Amino acid sequence: MNLKLQRRLAAEILKVGENSVWMDPDELETIAEAVTKEDVRGLIEEGIIRRKPVKGVSRARIRKRRMQRKKGRRRGHGRRKGKKTARMPKKERWMMRIRALRRKLRELRDSGKIERRTYRMLYRKAKGGEFRSIAHLESYIIANKLIKEES
Repeated sequence: MNLKLQRRLAAEILKVGENSVWMDPDELETIAEAVTKEDVRGLIEEGIIRRKPVKGVSRARIRKRRMQRKKGRRRGHGRRKGKKTARMPKKERWMMRIRALRRKLRELRDSGKIERRTYRMLYRKAKGGEFRSIAHLESYIIANKLIKEES
């Protein structure tokens, strides 16, 4: 049974491709009798001819991979293209570090753990690149007894 005409007409009416047209396999004789667009419209209204649902592409695998990357997986040497400084520029690394240090210094000054003069001295040292991290800054403060004693 050749239903090419009916399939084409249905595709035109439903505004989909010919492969997206579903025809009821039990009603093939009825479909074969439909020769005009009007007949095909009637069959569509009856539900004998329908458009197939749009196939979506699953994003589950991508989501899973993204979660793994967040955890730090899949970022080994074999995955990298570009120099260390291309992936995270020196300036960006510096900005992250200095902002963190300045935030910590501000916090210490505002809470009264260090004096204003000490704050200025440490601020300048941070600007000069003396501290690698907040932990390094804290160890320096403890080593040099710069924290105010509670009176």
